[in-house]
Amino acid sequence: MEASNETWEVEFFLVGFPDLERFHLLLFSLLLFTYLLILGGNAGILMLIRANPHLHVPMYYFVAILSFLEVWYTTVTIPKMLANLLDSRKPISYRGCLLQVYFFHALGITEACLLTAMAYDRYLAICKPLHYPSAMTPKSCLWLAAGCWACGFTWPVPEIILLSTLPLCGARRIEHLFCDFPSLLRLACADVSTSSTTDFTLHAFVILGPTALILFSYVKILSVVIKIRGSAGRRKAFSTCASHLTVVLAFFGTTGFMYIRPAQSRPSYHDRVVAVIYAVLTPLFNPLIYSLRNKEIQEAIGNLMKPQWVSPCKRSREGLPIANALPPISSVTSG
Repeated sequence: MEASNETWEVEFFLVGFPDLERFHLLLFSLLLFTYLLILGGNAGILMLIRANPHLHVPMYYFVAILSFLEVWYTTVTIPKMLANLLDSRKPISYRGCLLQVYFFHALGITEACLLTAMAYDRYLAICKPLHYPSAMTPKSCLWLAAGCWACGFTWPVPEIILLSTLPLCGARRIEHLFCDFPSLLRLACADVSTSSTTDFTLHAFVILGPTALILFSYVKILSVVIKIRGSAGRRKAFSTCASHLTVVLAFFGTTGFMYIRPAQSRPSYHDRVVAVIYAVLTPLFNPLIYSLRNKEIQEAIGNLMKPQWVSPCKRSREGLPIANALPPISSVTSG
């Protein structure tokens, strides 16, 4: 089956976990609940950052972008996975498959670049505090974010071009939970050495490169933090970095295990298990990591949970204007 006009309309079938077919309703419920948690958690962080002026700083500007990104990153794959759990055939067109591969990789690479930009922000804030205000201006943050998106949506283009020109044959069964580059290469009935090498090289560069930059940043950060004399300052520095470093380890650890291994060492079943981790569980844990490990996020949540009304007696003791604590006279008389 060549990549001709007919190929674009041909249906492929996503295998998923065939051994768990009898639990499809349970899996559907769990995955739907997880997806709703991902949407709710990331939307909550977005609204929290928007509502709290103390979080209007570069660090949380990038956290907000990351939360926005995670919503779309999961939306590329999870809705189709949910539909497949209710459809025994699990079909997807070749055109839809290529689009899923492109957007999944584009958003994933954007996240890798964004995590690198966040590490750079922490490096400047802790290691170059005097230069930080002039270096991380709103304009520079905007350019950094735009560069991440541009890199993410440009980087997978060579892979997609190579994939779209490969002649495909076989049973049209994709041994994966969703369309991905390695699983589609297994359907090719031509020499895929060039495509495999290109895939490996691009992924190695986009995973190992940011990982090296992030590790370099944190080595520099650690060398500065251990010199801080006050324990409070040291704890604050660790608090702001720990959540980001946890997300980095989870994201790059799973994607590195998936994409920078030789093709022959990729059992399809193991790929599916790892895919659940980096496509579903990691986006689920990111809002939890930022809310549970970050002191400023915790304080912002606590402030939102506190009652906003202050009694007139307490206002009087604290020297606050009592009139602001009372309802307008017109509303009382009209009642």
